[in-house]
Amino acid sequence: MIIGIPKETKNWEKRVAAIPNGVSELVRAGHTVLVEKDAGAGAGFFDEDYEKVGAKIVDTDTVYTAQMIYKVKEVLPHEYKYYNEGQILFTYIHSAAHPEQSVELMERKIIGIAYEDVTDAEGRLPLLAPMSEMAGKGGFLAAVKYLETLNGGCGLLLSRVCGAPTPHVVIFGCGGTGLGAAEYAAAFGNRVTILDISKKSMDRAKGLLPANVEFLFANRDNITEQLKTADVLINCVLWQKTRKDHMVYREDLKQMKRGAVIIDVACDDNGAIETCRSTTHDDPVYYEEGILHYAVANIPSLFAKTSSILLSNATLPYALEIANKGVKGALKDNKYLRDGLSFWYGKATLKECCDVNGYEYTSPDSIVSQF
Repeated sequence: MIIGIPKETKNWEKRVAAIPNGVSELVRAGHTVLVEKDAGAGAGFFDEDYEKVGAKIVDTDTVYTAQMIYKVKEVLPHEYKYYNEGQILFTYIHSAAHPEQSVELMERKIIGIAYEDVTDAEGRLPLLAPMSEMAGKGGFLAAVKYLETLNGGCGLLLSRVCGAPTPHVVIFGCGGTGLGAAEYAAAFGNRVTILDISKKSMDRAKGLLPANVEFLFANRDNITEQLKTADVLINCVLWQKTRKDHMVYREDLKQMKRGAVIIDVACDDNGAIETCRSTTHDDPVYYEEGILHYAVANIPSLFAKTSSILLSNATLPYALEIANKGVKGALKDNKYLRDGLSFWYGKATLKECCDVNGYEYTSPDSIVSQF
C-alpha cells in the first residue's frame, strides 16, 4: 500500500502521525511511505531521518496521491480538495464536532477511520489514551502559566510552599486525561479534588494517585461546593453533543474565587462548562464572569516531540494492519478497529455523528457483512 504522511496545517499543530521508526516498520513490511517535506520538523524529526528508513520526501500534491492518508488532526477546509473516492483517512476525525468536514468527506466518498473511536477488549480507547494523558498534563501546566503575574494571573504558584496556603485544584473526570492532570497537580503538592460519576473509575484512580488527592461523586451539591474554593478547575469530561445540561453553569462562575482559572481540556463548546468555547494557541484565553478560560483544542501539540512518539507508537499497529490486510480485511478481522469507522463511500457509520447532525446511520457491521 502507498501511505501518505502529510504536514499538519492546524493552528500550531506540530505533531506528526508517524515518527521515523514507525515509518521503518511500514517500509520493512513492503509498503511505500510518502512523507511531505518538513512534516516532522516541528517535532524534531527531519526529512533526512525519514529518508534513512526508506521514506520518500514529496510535496503536498504528491503526498495526497497515497491510498491511505495517515495524519494527526481533522481535515481542514483547504485540504478537502485532496481527498478522493476510496481513499483511506486514518486520523483524529471528530466527525460529530465538525459537520462541515463530515459532509465534505461523505460527498468525496472516502473511507474514514477515527483514532478516537477505536476501542479495545476492555472498552477503552487506546488511540485516544496517550493524547488524553498529554492533554491533562498540559492542561495543568497551562494553569501554572496563566496564574503567573506575567500572564495576567493573580500570581499564585500551584505548589505547596511552607508558609502559604496550599492551592486547591479541582478536576472533573478521572479517566486518562484527569489522571494526567491529577498526577502533576498532586506531585506539585496541591490539594487535589477529583469528581466523577463512576465509583469503579474513582477506585482505580485512587490506587494510582497519592494521598493528597480526594475523590467525590460529581453531583450538583459537590460541584458547587468545590467551585467556591477552587483556585483551578480542570475539566476533563467529554460532553455528549446532544446534551443541553452542564456541570458548571454561567451563574456558578460568580461563586468562584477572584483570580481562579478554568482549564477546559475537553473543549466542548457549551458542553460540561456552559461558558466554554474552543480556542487556539494564537488566542488561547478569554474571560467570562471575570474568570479566565483556557480551552485550546490541541494541547498535546505544545509538546510535539513527546506527543508524536506516543501517537506513532499507539497507532502504528493499526496502520500496519490496514496496510497489510487492506482496509476490508482489517475491518473484517478487527472489530475494535471497526468501531472507529466514521465514513464508508458516502455513508455515515459513527452513531454519535449521525445523532448530532441528523445523518442516516449505517452500522459498520452491516458494511463488513457485505465484504
